[in-house]
Amino acid sequence: MSKLFSLSEAATISIHAMIVIGRSDIQLNVQQLAERTESSKHHLAKVLQRLSKAGFISSTRGPSGGFVMKKTPAQISMLDIYEAIEGKIEVSGCTLKKQVCAPNKCVANNFVNKITFDFINYFKNQTLQDYL
Repeated sequence: MSKLFSLSEAATISIHAMIVIGRSDIQLNVQQLAERTESSKHHLAKVLQRLSKAGFISSTRGPSGGFVMKKTPAQISMLDIYEAIEGKIEVSGCTLKKQVCAPNKCVANNFVNKITFDFINYFKNQTLQDYL
């Protein structure tokens, strides 16, 4: 069955991992996070590296190491998390070189762009704190 919209596995893992880390009072290692998010330990490790590089979490290496929040959950929007994994969202017009639709009825410029802006605005206004 076709889906109009879905988040990538990496984006989904990142959001859920941030929620688990944000709720925790202790450091959590990759194994613990993988179990709690029911995700691949190796994929999760790559996602956590990006989140750490973005400055949302910090990590401590070693047997007693793990991940903790670096910023407060209220400072991190869902858009911040999403874009740390997927990159900045691009709003683009029609991909065809020749205009086919009427300018005020273009599917790409009107419908797709509206949905993209709605997604950006919704995720920008949702903080990690809202999900803890």
